[in-house]
Amino acid sequence: MQLVDFGQIAIKEILTVSFTLFAVIDIVGSVPILVSLRNKMGGEIKSTHATIASGALMILFLFIGKQFLDLMGLDIQSFAVAGSIVIFIIGLEMVLGHDFFKSDGNPKSGSVVPIAFPLIAGSGTLTTIMSLKANYNDANIFIGILINCVVVYIVLKSLKWIESFLGVNGMTVIRKFFGVILLAIAVKIFGSNISHFGK
Repeated sequence: MQLVDFGQIAIKEILTVSFTLFAVIDIVGSVPILVSLRNKMGGEIKSTHATIASGALMILFLFIGKQFLDLMGLDIQSFAVAGSIVIFIIGLEMVLGHDFFKSDGNPKSGSVVPIAFPLIAGSGTLTTIMSLKANYNDANIFIGILINCVVVYIVLKSLKWIESFLGVNGMTVIRKFFGVILLAIAVKIFGSNISHFGK
């Protein structure tokens, strides 16, 4: 069975899907978080590892997301709430300056959690991918995911340059600002999904 029908490729759909995913992933806005996490992991993020892991998650969810959650006896709301808790803790770190996330110092494991999930391929991204399936062809969503993976890789590789460009004070201000934004996003995801529990 052919998973992707590349005969249905449409540039307009690819652009729409790509921009939608770019806005949801918000990799540029996550730079302060990524810099903070990089420092916890010995000053290194495995860019290739994080990109492949997040890309694989997104592609996996494109094709078997709902079936996988059904198999595990889970729903998308439970998935979203779990992701929101991790995002909330990271946001608290950024605002308060306390370390809750204790890395094992292994850049590879840290590149998967919490960078690949939930920062890049988080509950919002995966839910968006499943929602896009209702209006767009899988081939165009697939290509949109690949385009965003390239953008993610470039940003991860450029973290040191971005950090040096902003400077210490700039990074501190931006880190706290985006920490608050991250907290708000986590609360919104949590609040909009927790009500589905027990139904």
